Amino acid sequence: MSRHRATILLFALVAATAHAEDRKPDPWQAVRFLAGSWRGTVSGESGTGTVSRSYKFILNGRFIQEENTSTYPAQEQKKAGEVHHHLAFISYDRKRKTLMLRQFHEESFVNLYALNQAASRPSLLVFESENFENFDNSWKAGETYEIISNDEFTETFELAPPGKAFVVYSRNHFKRAP
Repeated sequence: MSRHRATILLFALVAATAHAEDRKPDPWQAVRFLAGSWRGTVSGESGTGTVSRSYKFILNGRFIQEENTSTYPAQEQKKAGEVHHHLAFISYDRKRKTLMLRQFHEESFVNLYALNQAASRPSLLVFESENFENFDNSWKAGETYEIISNDEFTETFELAPPGKAFVVYSRNHFKRAP
């Protein structure tokens, strides 16, 4: 083989390898739409109220940080009303090839979820609890995101006591903030 042909073959291999690298699936594709600010309504065990949330990529794009504030005005169940804050982080576990969700609640609960890829699809993301800090690990929890559009989604939080079925604890309906 001539030196010229070998050089062309080498360049073709490098180009093909680079092109294959470009086609790697984006591990963030399912949740990339979340980036930005959201406003909406919340209903559930604490009553009805409003919710504001933001998502942003942090630490060189390796994590998504969520900040949430849910506000419940005075109502029958809670005469004084309630404000709930939590922080959450979404990460990509390369070894397991899945998204992970960690929520840090002001009540000191820390919930760890993994994306259930079998139950999820492009318009539905199902996160299932794996572990809790400061809560009974015999319980199960689920976070389900139903994507209506790039500018609207719902989030349903469910809890299941040991040996029992899931019950909806709260449901948020978000629209992208202008």
